[in-house]
Amino acid sequence: MDHKQITTFLKVAEALNFTKAAQQLNFAQSSVTAHIRALEEEFDKPLFERLGKKIKLTSAGLEFHSYAERLLKLTAEAKQAMSASDEPEGVIVIGAQESQCTYRLPPILKEFKTLYPKVKLVFKPAHSDNMARQQLMDGGMDVAFFMDVPKAEQSLTIETLATDSIKLVASPNHILASHPSVDLKQLEGDTFLLTEAGCSYRNLFEQSCQNADVYPINQFEFGSIEAIKQCVIADLGVALLPEMVVEKDIERGDLIELNWHHDMPPVFTKMAWHKDKWMSPPLLAFTELTRTMLS
Repeated sequence: MDHKQITTFLKVAEALNFTKAAQQLNFAQSSVTAHIRALEEEFDKPLFERLGKKIKLTSAGLEFHSYAERLLKLTAEAKQAMSASDEPEGVIVIGAQESQCTYRLPPILKEFKTLYPKVKLVFKPAHSDNMARQQLMDGGMDVAFFMDVPKAEQSLTIETLATDSIKLVASPNHILASHPSVDLKQLEGDTFLLTEAGCSYRNLFEQSCQNADVYPINQFEFGSIEAIKQCVIADLGVALLPEMVVEKDIERGDLIELNWHHDMPPVFTKMAWHKDKWMSPPLLAFTELTRTMLS
Protein backbone atom coordinates (compact mmCIF):
# COMPACT_ATOMS: atom_id res chain seq x y z
CA MET A 1 0.00 0.00 0.00
CA ASP A 2 1.48 3.34 -1.02
CA HIS A 3 0.48 6.99 -1.16
CA LYS A 4 -0.62 6.87 -4.81
CA GLN A 5 -2.84 3.85 -4.23
CA ILE A 6 -4.58 5.50 -1.29
CA THR A 7 -5.04 8.76 -3.24
CA THR A 8 -6.49 6.79 -6.16
CA PHE A 9 -8.86 4.89 -3.88
CA LEU A 10 -10.23 8.10 -2.35
CA LYS A 11 -10.69 9.73 -5.75
CA VAL A 12 -12.53 6.68 -7.13
CA ALA A 13 -14.68 6.57 -3.98
CA GLU A 14 -15.56 10.22 -4.52
CA ALA A 15 -16.27 9.98 -8.26
CA LEU A 16 -17.64 6.41 -8.26
CA ASN A 17 -16.25 6.19 -11.76
CA PHE A 18 -12.83 4.90 -12.82
CA THR A 19 -12.68 7.07 -15.96
CA LYS A 20 -13.52 10.30 -14.12
CA ALA A 21 -11.06 9.47 -11.34
CA ALA A 22 -8.30 8.87 -13.89
CA GLN A 23 -9.03 12.22 -15.57
CA GLN A 24 -9.02 14.09 -12.27
CA LEU A 25 -5.77 12.44 -11.19
CA ASN A 26 -4.23 12.80 -14.65
CA PHE A 27 -3.50 9.06 -14.61
CA ALA A 28 -4.08 6.45 -17.29
CA GLN A 29 -7.24 4.49 -16.53
CA SER A 30 -5.15 1.31 -16.47
CA SER A 31 -3.09 2.82 -13.64
CA VAL A 32 -6.21 3.58 -11.62
CA THR A 33 -7.47 0.04 -12.14
CA ALA A 34 -4.07 -1.37 -11.16
CA HIS A 35 -3.95 0.72 -7.96
CA ILE A 36 -7.39 -0.48 -6.87
CA ARG A 37 -6.61 -4.09 -7.78
CA ALA A 38 -3.38 -3.94 -5.76
CA LEU A 39 -5.25 -2.71 -2.69
CA GLU A 40 -7.93 -5.36 -3.06
CA GLU A 41 -5.27 -8.06 -3.38
CA GLU A 42 -3.48 -6.73 -0.31
CA PHE A 43 -6.68 -6.78 1.75
CA ASP A 44 -7.96 -9.92 0.04
CA LYS A 45 -11.35 -8.21 -0.19
CA PRO A 46 -13.15 -6.24 -2.92
CA LEU A 47 -13.31 -2.52 -2.16
CA PHE A 48 -15.73 -1.70 -4.97
CA GLU A 49 -18.71 -3.56 -6.32
CA ARG A 50 -18.93 -3.44 -10.12
CA LEU A 51 -22.52 -3.15 -11.34
CA GLY A 52 -22.17 -2.89 -15.11
CA LYS A 53 -20.84 0.60 -15.76
CA LYS A 54 -21.63 1.68 -12.21
CA ILE A 55 -19.57 1.05 -9.09
CA LYS A 56 -20.17 1.48 -5.38
CA LEU A 57 -18.16 0.93 -2.22
CA THR A 58 -18.45 -2.46 -0.58
CA SER A 59 -18.67 -2.75 3.20
CA ALA A 60 -14.89 -3.29 3.24
CA GLY A 61 -14.45 -0.21 1.05
CA LEU A 62 -16.56 1.88 3.40
CA GLU A 63 -14.52 0.69 6.36
CA PHE A 64 -11.21 1.41 4.62
CA HIS A 65 -12.35 4.87 3.51
CA SER A 66 -11.98 6.50 6.94
CA TYR A 67 -8.56 4.89 7.39
CA ALA A 68 -7.47 6.11 3.96
CA GLU A 69 -8.43 9.69 4.83
CA ARG A 70 -6.50 9.49 8.08
CA LEU A 71 -3.43 7.98 6.38
CA LEU A 72 -3.22 10.87 3.92
CA LYS A 73 -3.74 13.41 6.70
CA LEU A 74 -1.01 11.80 8.79
CA THR A 75 1.34 11.88 5.81
CA ALA A 76 0.63 15.57 5.29
CA GLU A 77 1.11 16.27 8.99
CA ALA A 78 4.43 14.40 8.99
CA LYS A 79 5.69 16.44 6.05
CA GLN A 80 4.51 19.60 7.74
CA ALA A 81 6.18 18.70 11.03
CA MET A 82 9.48 18.01 9.27
CA SER A 83 9.32 21.18 7.20
CA ALA A 84 11.88 23.84 7.97
CA SER A 85 9.56 26.63 6.85
CA ASP A 86 8.99 29.34 9.44
CA GLU A 87 5.64 30.35 7.92
CA PRO A 88 2.78 27.92 8.66
CA GLU A 89 1.39 26.12 5.63
CA GLY A 90 -0.84 23.15 5.03
CA VAL A 91 -4.56 22.34 5.18
CA ILE A 92 -7.10 22.73 7.97
CA VAL A 93 -10.44 20.94 7.61
CA ILE A 94 -13.13 22.84 9.52
CA GLY A 95 -16.62 21.64 10.34
CA ALA A 96 -19.36 24.11 11.17
CA GLN A 97 -23.08 24.61 10.95
CA GLU A 98 -24.51 27.19 8.56
CA SER A 99 -25.13 29.75 11.30
CA GLN A 100 -21.46 29.67 12.35
CA CYS A 101 -20.17 29.77 8.77
CA THR A 102 -22.38 32.70 7.82
CA TYR A 103 -22.48 34.87 10.92
CA ARG A 104 -19.58 34.10 13.23
CA LEU A 105 -16.57 32.72 11.36
CA PRO A 106 -16.10 35.09 8.35
CA PRO A 107 -14.15 37.80 10.28
CA ILE A 108 -11.92 35.11 11.79
CA LEU A 109 -11.29 33.50 8.41
CA LYS A 110 -10.48 36.84 6.80
CA GLU A 111 -7.96 37.69 9.51
CA PHE A 112 -6.45 34.20 9.40
CA LYS A 113 -5.94 34.29 5.62
CA THR A 114 -4.25 37.68 5.96
CA LEU A 115 -1.87 36.33 8.60
CA TYR A 116 -1.30 32.88 7.08
CA PRO A 117 -1.87 33.02 3.31
CA LYS A 118 -0.17 29.66 2.70
CA VAL A 119 -2.69 27.71 4.79
CA LYS A 120 -5.64 26.25 2.88
CA LEU A 121 -8.97 26.16 4.71
CA VAL A 122 -11.47 23.45 3.74
CA PHE A 123 -15.04 23.50 5.06
CA LYS A 124 -17.25 20.50 5.68
CA PRO A 125 -20.92 20.99 6.57
CA ALA A 126 -21.96 19.81 10.03
CA HIS A 127 -25.74 19.71 10.03
CA SER A 128 -25.83 18.35 13.57
CA ASP A 129 -23.60 18.35 16.62
CA ASN A 130 -23.43 14.55 16.56
CA MET A 131 -22.21 14.66 12.96
CA ALA A 132 -19.44 17.08 13.90
CA ARG A 133 -18.40 14.94 16.86
CA GLN A 134 -18.29 11.79 14.71
CA GLN A 135 -16.23 13.52 12.01
CA LEU A 136 -13.74 14.66 14.64
CA MET A 137 -13.55 11.14 16.04
CA ASP A 138 -13.00 9.64 12.57
CA GLY A 139 -10.36 12.19 11.62
CA GLY A 140 -12.48 13.73 8.87
CA MET A 141 -12.22 17.18 10.48
CA ASP A 142 -9.38 18.94 12.27
CA VAL A 143 -11.57 21.31 14.24
CA ALA A 144 -15.32 21.86 14.48
CA PHE A 145 -17.70 24.50 15.76
CA PHE A 146 -21.12 23.68 17.15
CA MET A 147 -23.75 24.97 19.54
CA ASP A 148 -24.69 22.88 22.54
CA VAL A 149 -25.33 22.79 26.26
CA PRO A 150 -22.47 21.85 28.61
CA LYS A 151 -21.82 18.11 28.69
CA ALA A 152 -19.02 15.74 29.61
CA GLU A 153 -16.70 14.70 26.77
CA GLN A 154 -14.23 11.85 26.86
CA SER A 155 -12.49 11.89 23.48
CA LEU A 156 -12.71 15.55 22.48
CA THR A 157 -11.08 18.71 23.73
CA ILE A 158 -13.79 21.37 23.81
CA GLU A 159 -13.56 25.08 24.51
CA THR A 160 -16.62 27.23 25.15
CA LEU A 161 -16.26 30.48 23.22
CA ALA A 162 -19.56 32.34 23.51
CA THR A 163 -23.05 32.18 25.00
CA ASP A 164 -25.79 32.09 22.38
CA SER A 165 -29.26 33.41 23.01
CA ILE A 166 -31.99 31.54 21.10
CA LYS A 167 -34.88 33.69 19.85
CA LEU A 168 -38.41 32.65 18.90
CA VAL A 169 -39.18 34.88 15.91
CA ALA A 170 -42.24 35.62 13.82
CA SER A 171 -43.43 38.02 11.15
CA PRO A 172 -44.65 41.45 12.35
CA ASN A 173 -48.00 40.37 10.84
CA HIS A 174 -48.21 37.25 13.00
CA ILE A 175 -51.42 36.90 15.02
CA LEU A 176 -49.44 36.94 18.28
CA ALA A 177 -47.09 39.77 17.29
CA SER A 178 -48.73 42.30 19.59
CA HIS A 179 -49.00 40.00 22.62
CA PRO A 180 -46.73 41.01 25.51
CA SER A 181 -45.95 37.34 26.15
CA VAL A 182 -46.91 33.91 24.84
CA ASP A 183 -46.64 30.34 26.03
CA LEU A 184 -46.24 27.09 24.15
CA LYS A 185 -49.95 26.23 24.43
CA GLN A 186 -50.80 29.35 22.43
CA LEU A 187 -48.33 28.26 19.76
CA GLU A 188 -49.40 24.61 19.58
CA GLY A 189 -51.57 25.14 16.51
CA ASP A 190 -49.01 27.31 14.70
CA THR A 191 -46.57 26.17 12.03
CA PHE A 192 -43.03 25.65 13.29
CA LEU A 193 -40.20 26.08 10.78
CA LEU A 194 -37.42 23.87 12.11
CA THR A 195 -33.77 23.25 11.44
CA GLU A 196 -32.64 19.73 10.58
CA ALA A 197 -32.95 16.88 13.09
CA GLY A 198 -29.95 16.73 15.40
CA CYS A 199 -29.60 20.51 15.77
CA SER A 200 -28.95 21.22 19.45
CA TYR A 201 -31.49 24.01 19.93
CA ARG A 202 -34.14 22.09 18.00
CA ASN A 203 -33.58 19.17 20.40
CA LEU A 204 -33.94 21.54 23.36
CA PHE A 205 -37.12 23.04 21.91
CA GLU A 206 -38.68 19.62 21.37
CA GLN A 207 -37.80 18.65 24.94
CA SER A 208 -39.35 21.91 26.18
CA CYS A 209 -42.55 21.10 24.26
CA GLN A 210 -42.70 17.63 25.83
CA ASN A 211 -42.20 19.10 29.30
CA ALA A 212 -45.13 21.45 28.66
CA ASP A 213 -47.26 18.62 27.21
CA VAL A 214 -47.40 20.49 23.90
CA TYR A 215 -47.15 18.63 20.59
CA PRO A 216 -47.11 20.92 17.55
CA ILE A 217 -48.75 19.26 14.55
CA ASN A 218 -47.56 21.56 11.76
CA GLN A 219 -43.81 21.31 11.32
CA PHE A 220 -41.65 22.07 8.29
CA GLU A 221 -37.99 21.04 8.28
CA PHE A 222 -35.38 23.02 6.34
CA GLY A 223 -31.73 22.46 5.49
CA SER A 224 -31.12 26.21 5.26
CA ILE A 225 -31.42 28.83 7.99
CA GLU A 226 -31.79 31.55 5.37
CA ALA A 227 -34.77 29.69 3.90
CA ILE A 228 -36.33 29.51 7.36
CA LYS A 229 -35.89 33.26 7.86
CA GLN A 230 -37.48 34.13 4.53
CA CYS A 231 -40.46 31.87 5.28
CA VAL A 232 -40.91 33.48 8.70
CA ILE A 233 -40.75 36.95 7.13
CA ALA A 234 -43.47 35.77 4.70
CA ASP A 235 -45.58 34.82 7.77
CA LEU A 236 -45.59 31.10 7.03
CA GLY A 237 -44.84 30.22 10.65
CA VAL A 238 -42.54 30.81 13.61
CA ALA A 239 -38.95 29.68 14.11
CA LEU A 240 -36.39 29.22 16.84
CA LEU A 241 -33.03 30.66 15.73
CA PRO A 242 -29.79 31.96 17.32
CA GLU A 243 -29.70 35.69 18.06
CA MET A 244 -26.68 36.20 15.78
CA VAL A 245 -28.80 34.96 12.85
CA VAL A 246 -31.83 37.23 13.40
CA GLU A 247 -30.60 40.33 15.26
CA LYS A 248 -30.29 42.51 12.13
CA ASP A 249 -33.68 41.35 10.83
CA ILE A 250 -35.25 42.27 14.16
CA GLU A 251 -33.53 45.69 14.11
CA ARG A 252 -34.90 46.34 10.59
CA GLY A 253 -38.39 45.26 11.61
CA ASP A 254 -38.50 42.32 9.20
CA LEU A 255 -38.88 39.95 12.17
CA ILE A 256 -40.11 40.33 15.73
CA GLU A 257 -39.08 38.39 18.80
CA LEU A 258 -41.90 36.66 20.64
CA ASN A 259 -41.56 36.85 24.41
CA TRP A 260 -42.32 33.22 25.22
CA HIS A 261 -42.24 31.26 28.46
CA HIS A 262 -39.94 28.25 28.27
CA ASP A 263 -37.50 26.11 30.25
CA MET A 264 -34.74 25.88 27.65
CA PRO A 265 -31.20 26.20 29.05
CA PRO A 266 -28.70 28.54 27.35
CA VAL A 267 -26.55 27.17 24.54
CA PHE A 268 -22.92 27.93 23.79
CA THR A 269 -20.70 28.11 20.73
CA LYS A 270 -17.93 25.57 21.19
CA MET A 271 -14.69 24.82 19.38
CA ALA A 272 -13.61 21.18 19.48
CA TRP A 273 -10.89 18.84 18.28
CA HIS A 274 -9.84 15.28 19.06
CA LYS A 275 -7.93 15.09 22.34
CA ASP A 276 -5.16 13.09 20.61
CA LYS A 277 -4.98 15.44 17.63
CA TRP A 278 -1.51 16.75 16.83
CA MET A 279 -1.81 20.53 16.98
CA SER A 280 0.11 21.45 13.86
CA PRO A 281 1.40 25.04 13.60
CA PRO A 282 -1.47 26.10 11.28
CA LEU A 283 -4.11 24.45 13.48
CA LEU A 284 -2.58 25.92 16.62
CA ALA A 285 -2.53 29.36 15.00
CA PHE A 286 -6.16 29.02 13.91
CA THR A 287 -7.43 27.97 17.35
CA GLU A 288 -5.48 30.74 19.06
CA LEU A 289 -6.83 33.39 16.68
CA THR A 290 -10.38 32.11 17.07
CA ARG A 291 -10.05 32.10 20.84
CA THR A 292 -8.74 35.67 20.81
CA MET A 293 -11.38 37.07 18.45
CA LEU A 294 -14.34 35.43 20.16
CA SER A 295 -13.27 36.01 23.75
